[in-house]
Amino acid sequence: MKVELSDQVFDFVMSQAPVPRKGLRSALKGLSKEEGDIKPLEKELDRCLRLRYRGYRIIFRYEIVNKKRKILCDFAERRGLVYEIFSKNIRDILSGS
Repeated sequence: MKVELSDQVFDFVMSQAPVPRKGLRSALKGLSKEEGDIKPLEKELDRCLRLRYRGYRIIFRYEIVNKKRKILCDFAERRGLVYEIFSKNIRDILSGS
């Protein structure tokens, strides 16, 4: 399955030190096979899922385009910040603003 990264996710991954960056990239590659620690989110984030890699979280969602499913990775951050920051921006991200 195709995985697309937002600019924020790409920039976040690339800004990490070499070891976590390598692990995050590996986790994102596994996501294309729907592998990894994946869980659906709740409440206002119920259209999204999260991928956990150590102390990091990547928020993503599925989208169907031309009858093909793809994964859109919208946001990545350390665990302590990801839900607080992402939930503030969820409406803009999901509406395409």
